[in-house]
Amino acid sequence: MVRPYERDPSFRRSLALFRAFLHEQDDPESCYSLLARDAVDQVEAYDGPVAGRTVLDVGGGSGYFTEEFRRRGAQAFLFEPDMAELGEKPPDSAVVADGYLLPLRDGVADVTFSSNVLEHVADPETFLSELARVTRPGGLIYVSFTNWLSPWGGHEWAPWHYFGAERARARHLRRTGRPAKHTLGENLFAVHIGSTLRQVRARDDVTVVSARSRYWPFLAEAVVKAPGIREFATWNLLLILRRCPT
Repeated sequence: MVRPYERDPSFRRSLALFRAFLHEQDDPESCYSLLARDAVDQVEAYDGPVAGRTVLDVGGGSGYFTEEFRRRGAQAFLFEPDMAELGEKPPDSAVVADGYLLPLRDGVADVTFSSNVLEHVADPETFLSELARVTRPGGLIYVSFTNWLSPWGGHEWAPWHYFGAERARARHLRRTGRPAKHTLGENLFAVHIGSTLRQVRARDDVTVVSARSRYWPFLAEAVVKAPGIREFATWNLLLILRRCPT
């Protein structure tokens, strides 16, 4: 259930998430636990309670989202390709698997969930196809990503990515004394809202339930409808998709 101070969208919710994000490095537990509660609230707002349902968390890192789905009674499973991202204590039954080729039969999931993964894959269209494949007809697909031209598009070297990726990475190295985690074209890719929406709307295996800003405090869907402006103002695009009947 959505807590009153986290009503979506609202300034209080956006501010709470932003404050938590500022402490991502020094207090990841609080940051990602709050983000997970918020994300599962969003899933339930579109698709009802997750209790008793099969949920796939694709690219879910160390498992905060998986654990929140389980806490609410879902049968949730984590699929993560990077052993380092799983951390020291990944959720039980976590699977090391690539999101391009999940070791699952078609249509096993009631909900397929992917938070902030799309900008880290070289072929977003193939990744989305795999999410659709493993979702049952009528099931929900939750996909969010940080678009390249948003203020956080460069991740740890944002907002200096506006002046070029290599320049931003060099600045990060000078400022912190360590190489940046992300390299454009290797583990971070310039994904844009306009082209992603066109790709998704052209598909015949999913329908778009909602395309909105994940964190925006008001008019979350309206900002995505403004070409050009949306590439900067959306910050993080959330796509709620429904798997079409076969």
